[in-house]
Amino acid sequence: MRSLAVASPLLLAAAARRRHGASASASGREVISQCWNCEINQDQPFGNSIRIGRSPGSLQRHGSKNLLAAAAAISVEQAEVSTYLPKGDMWSVHKFGGTCMGTPQRIQNVADIVLGDSSERKLIIVSAMSKVTDMMFNLVHKAQSRDNSYTTALDEVFDKHMAAAKDLLDGEDLARFLAQLHSDISNLRAMLCAIFIAGHATESFSDFVVGHGELWSAQMLSYAIKKSGVPCSWMDTREVLVVKPSGSNQVDPDYLESEKRLQKWFSRQPAATIIATGFIASTAENIPTTLKRDGSDFSASIIGSLVRARQVTIWTDVDGVFSADPRKVSEAVILSTLSYQEAWEMSYFGANVLHPRTIIPVMKDNIPIVIRNMFNLSAPGTTICKQPANENADLDACVKSFATIDKLALVNVEGTGMAGVPGTASAIFSAAKDVGANVIMISQASSEHSVCFAVPEKEVAAVSTALHVRFREALAAGRLSKVEVIRGCSILAAVGLRMASTPGVSAILFDALAKANINVRAIAQGCSEYNITVVLKQEDCVRALRAAHSRFFLSKTTLAVGIIGPGLIGGTLLDQLKDQAAVLKENMNIDLRVIGITGSSMMHLSDIGVDLNQWKELLQKEAKPADLASFVCHLSENHVFPNKVLVDCTADTNVASYYYDWLKKGIHVITPNKKANSGPLDRYLKLRTLQRASYTHYFYEATVGAGLPIISTLRGLLETGDKILRIEGIFSGTLSYIFNNFEGTRTFSNVVAEAKEAGYTEPDPRDDLSGTDVARKVIILARESGLRLELSDIPVKSLVPEALRSCSSADKFMQKLPSFDQNWDRQRNEAEAAGEVLRYVGVVDVANRKGRVELQRYKRDHPFAQLSGSDNIIAFTTSRYKEQPLIVRGPGAGAEVTAGGVFCDILRLASYLGAPS
Repeated sequence: MRSLAVASPLLLAAAARRRHGASASASGREVISQCWNCEINQDQPFGNSIRIGRSPGSLQRHGSKNLLAAAAAISVEQAEVSTYLPKGDMWSVHKFGGTCMGTPQRIQNVADIVLGDSSERKLIIVSAMSKVTDMMFNLVHKAQSRDNSYTTALDEVFDKHMAAAKDLLDGEDLARFLAQLHSDISNLRAMLCAIFIAGHATESFSDFVVGHGELWSAQMLSYAIKKSGVPCSWMDTREVLVVKPSGSNQVDPDYLESEKRLQKWFSRQPAATIIATGFIASTAENIPTTLKRDGSDFSASIIGSLVRARQVTIWTDVDGVFSADPRKVSEAVILSTLSYQEAWEMSYFGANVLHPRTIIPVMKDNIPIVIRNMFNLSAPGTTICKQPANENADLDACVKSFATIDKLALVNVEGTGMAGVPGTASAIFSAAKDVGANVIMISQASSEHSVCFAVPEKEVAAVSTALHVRFREALAAGRLSKVEVIRGCSILAAVGLRMASTPGVSAILFDALAKANINVRAIAQGCSEYNITVVLKQEDCVRALRAAHSRFFLSKTTLAVGIIGPGLIGGTLLDQLKDQAAVLKENMNIDLRVIGITGSSMMHLSDIGVDLNQWKELLQKEAKPADLASFVCHLSENHVFPNKVLVDCTADTNVASYYYDWLKKGIHVITPNKKANSGPLDRYLKLRTLQRASYTHYFYEATVGAGLPIISTLRGLLETGDKILRIEGIFSGTLSYIFNNFEGTRTFSNVVAEAKEAGYTEPDPRDDLSGTDVARKVIILARESGLRLELSDIPVKSLVPEALRSCSSADKFMQKLPSFDQNWDRQRNEAEAAGEVLRYVGVVDVANRKGRVELQRYKRDHPFAQLSGSDNIIAFTTSRYKEQPLIVRGPGAGAEVTAGGVFCDILRLASYLGAPS
């Protein structure tokens, strides 16, 4: 082939002379012929070429008469094109990649798909068998590295194809293919020998070697189809596709010349089914070349354009194009349609879609491309086409997909001297170009005060050095303040054709990122609005991708939940979540997934969600030893769900001490545990400051009134400008029950025993009677009202007789409590005589900036005197509610209502994260 004449002929000739002892007068071309035992053939479609072969006969040389005869024959052939190449919808084009052609069975499956296509005419483009292209490149690499093992590697290539052919074909078809395979391997062995001698392979040499994989797979498939009785021809696309180099590792098709050659080829072999090689082509000078990256797909779209096909189907091993990388977003969905522009944008940002140049040939003729899964024929796939107009596009449809690029660095060039100075941006990007850097994204403020752009991290050092050299004087003079490099970045791109005509897309995207606690470093959006690009920390990229994807494709809010303390309250909450999860997802588009449950001794973890129908069994049978650090790590590192919340259902001070760290990690916290908010003031203030400064939320409604809206009512009053004067209430359901039933002739000890038996008290009733729990609620409300008080600042009237505070056990306490009934009877009788009742209350005296917990007497017509059971009641006296306080009343104790209060906080968090309120 002519390519041999352009590849270092003197070097090859000299090497061959040394190896074979040729005379010094022999020409380089003759020596190459001697080395390779080749035929010089002027009759091939590539023109004056060399056909390599190790024929057993003597070397044949064609003289000038042969050349003239061959040229005349070609002229006659060109003048006698009689079979017209039909074009249009009668053609369907299919492309099968290396995975589809990977085994004999798969090649037969491809044949079955081709035979099942009812199109009038079919053009089938095939890649080499899987891994073969890599094997062929390896042959060239070994040969030019003078590694003798290239011969063994070539034998492996031969064995692979011989075994496939023997499994797939039989009879004369098998014999013909194996004869051709032997001939090709012999030619390759000779060429690789020459490359080995020279220690160098030109690009055309390498392309010639590598392209054989497609030649063999195309021939095998054509024989497999013929075996079924369907006429079929196979096409070496080097005879048809003509390309010209257009840059580094890229070529452009010559459509006019390719169309002429396709017509000429078809006039010789006018078959209804044509199997063509992908990836390979030739130059205008008939030198073998390839279509470079994704070349087989490119071949299919070029040929589809040449015949004006009805559609081009790209067969692969996935069901279609996903809305996001399914390796990063497990709930990514298959897109039914994409516009050409959307596919183009997605592929630029690394999505597993067609390369942009594959789309160009079909785009100009509006030929749709369909991506289908050969291994799942029931999947309809993704159609890439001209986007139909749709005036009813909504926010969920306008963003088609999300893609990411990792391992980037952001370069920021900043300075007041840049503003209004022509050529600054040009100088910046010229410097980047000079060092060969690939600028992926650019963002510039309208003030021209700064320009930032993203480049691959491996190139940023060279870019930074070039910029410092280029702007040395400007930096020294202060016209530029800095050239800053920010490493460890990633790009997240939202792609969609209809974003341009849909208001609010950017707002929703940035809202989703903010609520997932993602900081955006830079933003770029073209006026076409096909994509919105943001630069993030690389460590946040997957979480950002999931947050954005879930907002546009899944439920409006997805929330991963970790439950700490599956006891009475936690267990009740889990049952409530089980009962409501499906309803919330269907009616409110909220997807709650419990991905971890931990007690004090055992924990159970799940990546996608615990089956709440059997959480108790899982916690016993499939659990592991509890480790709070591992539990939190499991939640924080889960990339399935962008939003995470830890629900602490314990009363543990140690657990509460971790809230700040969890919030700082971007994990929301919800709890009925009072220890954090009633603990040291500085810890409380740190929590509240962190909460206000971020999108991480901390909810604790159930810390004061179980399921009653006490905290939210107080906040509502303050946020609307009301002034709190006093908060007074019965905050303990246990003590409410005791004093509501301490009437008539009943003794105090008897009522306490009854409350303990009914489960209203703690295992040791002294924990309730001490008033500490009420004091904690008072301090929480005081701090919410703006008072900076410590728990020790609240005087508490304990109901535990001083003589019984040191009892060794709850049982001993209960045994001795009746000896103090006489004192309680006296207090009750005195109150009754005055028409009053006893009530144990907490008071926040905001006006005087103090609080207290005490036993008080109230008239029988007072709201506090009219409670029943374990109800709580809280009265807010404010500037607006001065004459008649605002009353909140209801059940204030019990697992159901407390768990319900926690559940309300979870739903409140969901609404903050975007769920319908």
